[in-house]
Parts: sequence; C-alpha cells; structure tokens
Amino acid sequence: MPWVELLQPDLVLHGSVLKLTPAILQQHHLKGLVLDVDETLVPIRAADASAELLPWVEEIRQVADLWLVSNNISEARIRRIAKSLNLPYISGAAKPSRRKVRKAVQAMNLPVEQVGMVGDRLFTDVLAGNRLGMFTILVEPMVHLNETMKRSPLHSFEVWVSQALGASFLPDK
Repeated sequence: MPWVELLQPDLVLHGSVLKLTPAILQQHHLKGLVLDVDETLVPIRAADASAELLPWVEEIRQVADLWLVSNNISEARIRRIAKSLNLPYISGAAKPSRRKVRKAVQAMNLPVEQVGMVGDRLFTDVLAGNRLGMFTILVEPMVHLNETMKRSPLHSFEVWVSQALGASFLPDK
C-alpha cells in the first residue's frame, strides 16, 4: 500500500473526539471503535477523564463497542482512565504496530471494516488503523492550553509530511 494511503484518514474531524457522533458512526457503518487515549481522549498530563467525556462515552457506547488502546507505558494511568470510563484497555501498544490494535478488534468480535481507529496522530493511530484495514478517524488533539505550543509542531509536521505525500485533510461534510 502506498504511503499516501497509509497516512490518509478516512474521516477528518476538525475538533476534538467529542465531535464524533452516533450518526457519524452509523453513516459509516461502524459498530466498534478503538480509541487512542493521550491527546485523543485526555490531555497527556491529565490523570482523569474530563466531565464532558463521560456522557460522550455513554452516548457512543449505545451504538458501538469501545476499547482504549494507548502507546502510553504507564499501565496504572491508562487503567485509571479506562476504569473511570468503564472501558477495556490495552497500554504499551507501540502503534503503528498492529498487534495490540488487532487484539482489541478481535475482542469486539467484529469484522475489521466495521471498527474505527480514532486518534490524533497520523504516524501512530491512522497508520496502525490503515495497516489493519480499519476505518480511520483523525481528531484534533486535546491539550492543556499551556502545552499547545509544545505539542502543535509535531502534529503540524505529521500533517505537512502526509500532505507532501499526497494525503488530504479536508473535513468530512
């Protein structure tokens, strides 16, 4: 598969994961989601899920199975977040490796085409999902205001490289 296809998300949401709705999932025939944690669901330095994330998880859970799959090696931190959301999780996933993402998809007992990979990073989340044949959804990172300047250059660089390879990041209408 050419690099442009590996780095091209199927859906680009301009905004946080909270912009992902049950209607969008149904429109794309998704019955499961693998969710990245750091900067997709919570800022990287946050110890807990935000108050607005809890009702979002409950709403999405009505139409899709959910798993957290994080590259973060702090199993205790990811476990704490997963427990607060009442979701199964895998930490230390080493995305773009497919092994642990595939484990979450298999646990859902769904065809890979019906599972979305949701994340804020092209070179980890989107790449891993596309390598497995999942529907990939790129969201904007959730960061603390004082961290925005530190983290944005990496995100901008990934977008720049991907666009140079031919990927497009226009929002889905």
